[in-house]
Amino acid sequence: MEQFVFFGGKGGVGKTTVSCAYAHRCARDGVRTLVVSTDPAHSVSDVFDQQFGDEPESVAGVEGLDAMEIDPEDEMQRHLDEIREALSEQVSAAMVSEINRQLEMSHGTPGAYESALFDAFVDVMRTESEPYDRVVFDTAPTGSTLRLLGLPEFLGDWIDRLLYKRKQSIDLFEKAAVGDMEPRRLLEGDPVIERLQRRKEFFEYAGETMRNEAAFFLVFNPDQLSVNETARAIEGFTDRDLSVRGLVANKLTPSPDEDEEGRGARYLRDKVETERERLAQVREGFDPPLVAEIESRTTEVRGDVLADVAASLDVEPSVTHD
Repeated sequence: MEQFVFFGGKGGVGKTTVSCAYAHRCARDGVRTLVVSTDPAHSVSDVFDQQFGDEPESVAGVEGLDAMEIDPEDEMQRHLDEIREALSEQVSAAMVSEINRQLEMSHGTPGAYESALFDAFVDVMRTESEPYDRVVFDTAPTGSTLRLLGLPEFLGDWIDRLLYKRKQSIDLFEKAAVGDMEPRRLLEGDPVIERLQRRKEFFEYAGETMRNEAAFFLVFNPDQLSVNETARAIEGFTDRDLSVRGLVANKLTPSPDEDEEGRGARYLRDKVETERERLAQVREGFDPPLVAEIESRTTEVRGDVLADVAASLDVEPSVTHD
């Protein structure tokens, strides 16, 4: 199993439960594990009944397991502040107020949220992952996640074009030197080019890491809407040259005992039958294998119940060391 494991899916299907259960199982098996939430609901704190922040903290009672929660709003503000600081050093004082105004306007623009969040979890992979054998990501709902995963290729090409334009403009500026003036060789050490190059390397790292060192699993519920969403997600991953390792069916209805009768028992049997049809549809029509079938619990999934859910996951927790 790769170092980085992502559990995605439609909102409300139980990604946090499954990702925390898998992280719990990895730690119990002696795999040094970090579970990271990029979901604004911050449900990881609820699962472990412990508040987490944007730095890894030990999970009480589970040796070898740390957790952290990335706050999307905080990341967005940090992202904008970094841009503001970098640009303010490169423009005149008269332009600073205009930059601030433009950045404030960009706070709610499409893609800004995804870009900030993407930076956050790639930073985790680059700077926080070294002490861990496994890093488990409880991602945001599928649509947002796919937009994040599509950023490396899109922004990499965009940055290439910006680099070309920047170098071209500097070259023309130097060639415009008149008389005995020597060109100032602005290309060397140009702060804009340096920043663009760092961003390009950042996205190249992200794309390579997610294709070669990450495994993706999708969680779904046994209803047609969730199954349809999962089919679209698989197609989206394929379009981005990423493969889905497996599928997790969550919140399955338990069957009533054979001797149970009455309206409630009949309802449950009908529901179970419908869910079995959905599972058959997934097994027969989807390429990724079904790696878990997890029944709904009457109690909240915490503590020993978390370990019970983890036992249902046919996902390898161990790490092979060279």
